[in-house]
Amino acid sequence: MVNPQKALAAGAERRLQELGITLPPPPTPFGAYVEATTTGNLVFFSGMLPVVGHEPRHIGRVGGTLTSEDGRKAAETATLSALAAARDYLGSLDRVVKVVKLGVYIATEGDFRDHPKVADGASEMLLAVFGKEKLSGRVVLGVASLPLGVPIELELVIEIQD
Repeated sequence: MVNPQKALAAGAERRLQELGITLPPPPTPFGAYVEATTTGNLVFFSGMLPVVGHEPRHIGRVGGTLTSEDGRKAAETATLSALAAARDYLGSLDRVVKVVKLGVYIATEGDFRDHPKVADGASEMLLAVFGKEKLSGRVVLGVASLPLGVPIELELVIEIQD
């Protein structure tokens, strides 16, 4: 097992390697949009889903057919897709200066209350890759449904160096 403190001393690309994290192929659009766009030093990513190669890895609502742990795993998968999109768009995750915004949208049953635990799947993955000093606050919302029937959609905005 990798010592997280040692990994945090390295750049994001090296941390991925040291933590044994393999990114999936970068996602491609499901419709008429782009995966990322830049304005100034900010990169805005389209909603990231827990899919690999256009195939959902998780289907259902958290608190219904899916447990909080299932939702957490879906959040991790969506975050890996976001990281793959970022690397593809930027050439290297080492260009990331800061995560400016993380939004986690969770398809839930009406009485579900464990949103933060599910969203931690995304936050902890970003923490492992970028370190605490590059993290932002986050918004976590429960919603009735998401595209393709997936339980998680991430909104991600990052600041980059030129």
